[in-house]
Amino acid sequence: MKRPSQRKTYWFSLAIIILGCAALSFINPKKKLTIFLAGDSTMADKKVSAYPETGWGTPFKFFFDSTTVIINKAQNGRSTRTFITDGLWKQVTDNLKADDYVLIQFGHNDEVPTKKSATTETEFKNNLILYIDQTRSKQAIPVLITPVTRRSFDSTGVVTDTHARYAQIVRDVATEKRVQLIDLDQESMALVQRFGPEQSKLLYNHLQPGENPNYPDGKKDDTHFNELGARKMAEIVLADLRRLSPEINSRVAGSDRGLTR
Repeated sequence: MKRPSQRKTYWFSLAIIILGCAALSFINPKKKLTIFLAGDSTMADKKVSAYPETGWGTPFKFFFDSTTVIINKAQNGRSTRTFITDGLWKQVTDNLKADDYVLIQFGHNDEVPTKKSATTETEFKNNLILYIDQTRSKQAIPVLITPVTRRSFDSTGVVTDTHARYAQIVRDVATEKRVQLIDLDQESMALVQRFGPEQSKLLYNHLQPGENPNYPDGKKDDTHFNELGARKMAEIVLADLRRLSPEINSRVAGSDRGLTR
């Protein structure tokens, strides 16, 4: 038989447990967060017929817990201008809510004068500013990303920056508009340099004839990634986002284990 002091302790402990459970029932579940991806083929999801070509936006979505939705609107061949004229940007802004994120990465198709999608440096800057202003008008959060590197080495085995001017415009706009920046150009160049001229082929869509039925004649593509390359680029973006945004960091699966690259 319990003594009076034991009974008091028992009922006190039970009351604490009941009150704790009641308090928990009033805690609102974490609000859903949406991250939109706006960009070109290096970010885009691909058709099965393009495999193993992979945009970094594809593995990116698997880094997050169930409270986060990734909507990848990036498309092959798009520049800051054609992403607007083709209606893709409207698909983003029509669905933006306060506190959503928009990751904006262009340059590959803006900077090549011979492409129909090309933009002048002034047009490129103005389009980036439009993306920022329209994102902010919805109380959402823009993040600018410099264009991811191509696989290009000089005769001494040093990786070359094929995006120098347009990447700098992205940096300048980020400073001018006080927008968070991920310098994927520089960080991906560093990664490709670590792999070196030969091993870096393992990151891109390089295939021997007969190796893959989608490319029976083989493929030597120094712009688009395979699954490994896309994963590596997505990891760079994720690591930077986690440092820039405590909110996003808290949504990463296994975020209690700390930052990893």
